[in-house]
Amino acid sequence: MPKKQIPLRLSEQLYNEISAWAEDEFRSVNGQIEYLLTECVRKRRKKALPDTSDDTGEHED
Repeated sequence: MPKKQIPLRLSEQLYNEISAWAEDEFRSVNGQIEYLLTECVRKRRKKALPDTSDDTGEHED
């Protein structure tokens, strides 16, 4: 699947933070931003799904 290119404006401080983080994880700044956005979307999807992990089958009425 081809990737979309989008313009992105970041403050210098935020860019520097992301750049340092990317360096720590051996990624490019672009790769780090893509990783962070992907993780946020995954977490959002998990929140949107009903939580059945604690469901014992008994419901309070």
